Amino acid sequence: MTTTPQPRTQWLGRWGFILAATGSAVGLGNIWKFPYITGEFGGGAFVLVYLACILAVGVPVMMTEIALGRRGRGSPIDAIRRVVGESGRGSAWSLLGWMAMLCGFLILSFYVVVAGWSFSYLWKMLSGGLAGSSVEEMAAIFGANNASPLNLGFWSTLVTVATMVIVGKGVQAGIEKSVSWMMPGMVVMLLILIGYGIFSGGFGEAVRFLFSFDAGSLSSAGMLAALGHAFFTLSLASGAILTYGSYLPARASIARTTLSVALADTLVALMAGLAIFPVIFANGMSPSSGPGLIFMSLPLAFQAMPLGTLFGILFFVMLSMAALTSSISMVEATVSWLTDNKGLSRRAASWGTGIVLWLVSTLAMLSFNVGADWTLAGKHFFDWLDYLTSRWMMPLGGLGMVLLAGFVLRSETFREELGLSAGWHALWLFMVRYVSPLGILVIFVDALGITRVEFALHWPWLLAVLVVITLVGELASPRLRRMLCP
Repeated sequence: MTTTPQPRTQWLGRWGFILAATGSAVGLGNIWKFPYITGEFGGGAFVLVYLACILAVGVPVMMTEIALGRRGRGSPIDAIRRVVGESGRGSAWSLLGWMAMLCGFLILSFYVVVAGWSFSYLWKMLSGGLAGSSVEEMAAIFGANNASPLNLGFWSTLVTVATMVIVGKGVQAGIEKSVSWMMPGMVVMLLILIGYGIFSGGFGEAVRFLFSFDAGSLSSAGMLAALGHAFFTLSLASGAILTYGSYLPARASIARTTLSVALADTLVALMAGLAIFPVIFANGMSPSSGPGLIFMSLPLAFQAMPLGTLFGILFFVMLSMAALTSSISMVEATVSWLTDNKGLSRRAASWGTGIVLWLVSTLAMLSFNVGADWTLAGKHFFDWLDYLTSRWMMPLGGLGMVLLAGFVLRSETFREELGLSAGWHALWLFMVRYVSPLGILVIFVDALGITRVEFALHWPWLLAVLVVITLVGELASPRLRRMLCP
């Protein structure tokens, strides 16, 4: 038996969803990680493999989540329960919704700390607190920034409060209105920074670093990096996209909308590379991964260039907006569930969630200072949040979503919701049944370090495995359905 969805607020238009979902996808990882791994693993060759992984894994899973959200018109828990009930399946599948909602909340619990770095560095850039003459001095500033629980706690609290203020105003007046200027503003700032980079003297080297087609440097490790980043960059299996999909108007095409978000996410990541690396190369610096590039090398490079302070401020404004749009999406699933099921107003649900979030994020923040010695199995609380969400909950949640769509639910459900032609629907079904699960399993096994999977990441091996899985899956499909649907 299913419950009838309550009347639900919707995005004012398709572009509202695209901007919100792109804002969810474009976070701190896009600004530093994607450009770096692109240059490290073959430039243009890596980009082509990454796009293939987006199409093979990211897009089918994202389409599935949006369709589940729009069909169920509710939070991840409610939407999945309604859709499986419509197909006459067991309510146990709603556990996927619980895991997705919890995953998004836990990610945000440590993400607000990282986002706080962006806001604190914006203030340092404005106030002149980033005066250093070497990377070592910048590293000392970064360390001092994290060593003070009052300082780090203030900035992570600021991110939490800003997130809850926006989410508390509602889908249209809060989320859609904020992303409608933050996302275009971020793109405009990226274009200005790219223009600045063109005249910096390092633009040509940056273009070669990012786009030179060097297939020989694309190792199996590079393919794993492309596959993993393609899955995680779209905010999949964290409740954000499914909840945003529940606000999508019925007339909007899920396929076109998903492709628009994937394309926008990739373009913003490449634009970030064209904004960052010219400044790095112009100052004779070597690009490095992780926060070192953004919070140590780049501020030093800006200091050495004409008008560097102005453009440094512009960069950290952009970085802060990217962090905030991602934070907004990760808490929406929890707020949506509270308003739908507990009778709370939008504002009460937002601030109630914010208080719990602040308590958990404070524990994560303390991992960098007074709680530096509080470890379990060699990991701090911050590390545990990252480990559980990125290595367990997101891959398992994504795998559950595609198994649910491919083998459990009635095929008519997605045929009606996606509105695809017979040929395109057959392709989507093949991807969610076989290609996407295979990709997610590769990510999962590699992330856990159970065994080395690089040997399998060659096209002959992958094609052979895919053919075998497809044949076995089609032959066992009725039995598999009975097993998954007791």
